[in-house]
This record gives sequence, C-alpha cells and structure tokens, in this order.
Amino acid sequence: VQLQASGGGLVQTGGSLTLSCAASGRNFRVESMFWYRQAPGKQRDLVASITRFGSANYADSVKGRFTVSGDNAGNTVYLQMNGLKPEDSAVYYCNAQIREAPRIREVKEFWGQGTLVTVSS
Repeated sequence: VQLQASGGGLVQTGGSLTLSCAASGRNFRVESMFWYRQAPGKQRDLVASITRFGSANYADSVKGRFTVSGDNAGNTVYLQMNGLKPEDSAVYYCNAQIREAPRIREVKEFWGQGTLVTVSS
C-alpha cells in the first residue's frame, strides 16, 4: 500500500487550500486516516483524523477552520483548510491505519510523503 499526498502550496493569510491523500494498492481496507503537520524545528503534531465510519476529530488549533473528509471508497482523504494563518505553515503528512490481506487481523501504519503549505502574512 502506498499513500500519495498532494495539494500543498503558497497562499495568503485568510486563504484556503485542500490537501488530498490517496491510498493505493491491492486487497486492503483503510481503518483510519490522519493528517499531521511539522513546522521547521518543531515536533510533528496531529491535525485531524477520520475513521472509515466518518468520525472526525481535530486539533483545537484548527477547529472551525479545517474539515477532514473521505471519498465513498474510503481510500482518499481530504483536508479542506480555510482561514489559513501563518502559523499553519508546515509540511503536512498523511498517515493511515490499514488492514492488508492476507494478514487482515493486523493493522499496519503507513505514511505518505509530505506536502508543503506556506501561508504568507
């Protein structure tokens, strides 16, 4: 299974971006997907998560501004980011917990490559 993240870029304060993360491969099921971000010199922090049932959670710093959603197939997750602030600037990473045949009882963790979000003031 591979995760491919995209959608980063440069935006002005108050602007919007949508990130996407697609899982690809054979015979797998995504259980949950997560968005993390890491600014230079800082730790990687959890931003948002969504389960395959659609239950979403957010870090306090992004509540009301960011929305996480998934497609019907459950293999792609989106992060709609509105009202962006300079402090949102970071490399954003997607992470997924996946069951992969034939060892479907085991949940594996996968990471996508980062996508850079830069918010100018």
